[in-house]
Amino acid sequence: MTCFPYHSKNAVIAFEMEDYYVWDCAVIRAEGKYHMFCSRWRKEFGFGWNWLYNSEIVQCVSDNPQGPYSFLRVVLPRRGPRFFDGMNTHNTCIQYYAGKYYLYYMGTTYGGPAPHQETSPEQNLEVWNRKRIGVAVADSIYGEFVRRDTPLLLPRDCSFWDCTVTTNPSVAVLPSGKTYLIYKSRRGVGEPLMLGVAVADKPDGVFERLSEQPILRFDDPNIHVEDPFLWYDQKRETFCLIAKDDSKNGSFGITGEWGCGFYAESKDCLNFTPVIGRKVYSRSVNWRDGTRTVQGNMERPCLLLNESQTPLYLFCASGAGENPYSFQGRTYIVAMEMHDDL
Repeated sequence: MTCFPYHSKNAVIAFEMEDYYVWDCAVIRAEGKYHMFCSRWRKEFGFGWNWLYNSEIVQCVSDNPQGPYSFLRVVLPRRGPRFFDGMNTHNTCIQYYAGKYYLYYMGTTYGGPAPHQETSPEQNLEVWNRKRIGVAVADSIYGEFVRRDTPLLLPRDCSFWDCTVTTNPSVAVLPSGKTYLIYKSRRGVGEPLMLGVAVADKPDGVFERLSEQPILRFDDPNIHVEDPFLWYDQKRETFCLIAKDDSKNGSFGITGEWGCGFYAESKDCLNFTPVIGRKVYSRSVNWRDGTRTVQGNMERPCLLLNESQTPLYLFCASGAGENPYSFQGRTYIVAMEMHDDL
């Protein structure tokens, strides 16, 4: 087992919008620019649960990997409640293979008008349980991303651990086109958030689960994991994974710090071994201007890799304030340089 041999430094705010909360991101270099796909929803709706009701996926562009990125367009807007993703799109992952761009995401739907105020716990749970993973495909990074009308992967029945949702997609496409999809699910309210894996012969499916069980299992029920980012190290023929340590109720978790990132790797994308106690990133951030702050959240980690799959930059969703999910009306995407420890 190899520890993640990189550390992050020189953080900057890569993207934010005055009138919108922004969250999660996926970054790719394409057609001479750096392109960021992320989620946004209007600040007037509040942060709260509105990411589940009012989010849309947008594309931003920059000449530099750390930005600043400029808004380009809405890529996946609402398209009506009859579609599984018709009322909300969120959680981005972008891949390029054989002349096409594949944008993976989570979508939800619900009846009635979009809520612009506080929603009930019952309504939130109902819509949360409708989260499904989709994919949209384009021939150009500037082209139309065409969605499928059905999810890539459905939850199973309640005899399985992943009977509620399929969400938080992260994808690795091998040179052959074989595609591995990591997703998040849980059995029910209060149950641990866990990760599963599915595989397909090509990037747009059909996907089949590799195992009946989640890829990471712990004796401590307070260890929750989410926000995976998967890639394949061709040189070592190894699947690499970073994800958020979302431990509950004071548990040590995987790293000893709630909300930071951990690293795990596997030869088969099924049997992952996490590095206990080692952090990929922390909520304590070293900024390019020499200051250091403790962020309330550093979530949805995403790496920008070079052609040999070496990490160059790490991106996380964050915001103003030290307390989790209390953003003082401001969220943004943080970009950090990755430096080799060896």
